[in-house]
Amino acid sequence: MISLRNVQSTDLEQMLIIENEGFSIEEAATREAMVGRIQLIPDTFIVAEKEGEILGYINGPIINQPYITDDLFEVIKKNPKRGGYQSILGLAVSKQARNQGIAKILIEKMEELVEENEREGITLTCKQELVSFYEKIKFVSHGMSESKHGGVSWYNLVKLKEGMN
Repeated sequence: MISLRNVQSTDLEQMLIIENEGFSIEEAATREAMVGRIQLIPDTFIVAEKEGEILGYINGPIINQPYITDDLFEVIKKNPKRGGYQSILGLAVSKQARNQGIAKILIEKMEELVEENEREGITLTCKQELVSFYEKIKFVSHGMSESKHGGVSWYNLVKLKEGMN
């Protein structure tokens, strides 16, 4: 049985391993960025685990605009209680737990939080090969992102609250 919970500081080491399995050195969140997210946005940092082992996680701050900007990978603030867009800066699943629907479960949990906290929707950036995955779960591609994070090309994907049911 997979359980979902908010992040804890003791999760850091396991999450850094998963982060570096899923992203290049240039793209991966640094230890400092992860610690900041754990401390500042634990309310929107969800961990999936089974029998005490972390299988994956999703995180991101609430932002005021529908697109992610590169500065968010460096500096984030505590989340407001209501409103804004739920950004997803990190979504990673451990190598041995892939293709089991864990990413979808984590996104569904973020959708619940969007509903509960009266957010506008969810925004994320992804590489071209993942656009179709997100479109299958009703995200809409808004084309190329201005993001140059990690030196690669990213696409803006947005799912507004009314598209979540």
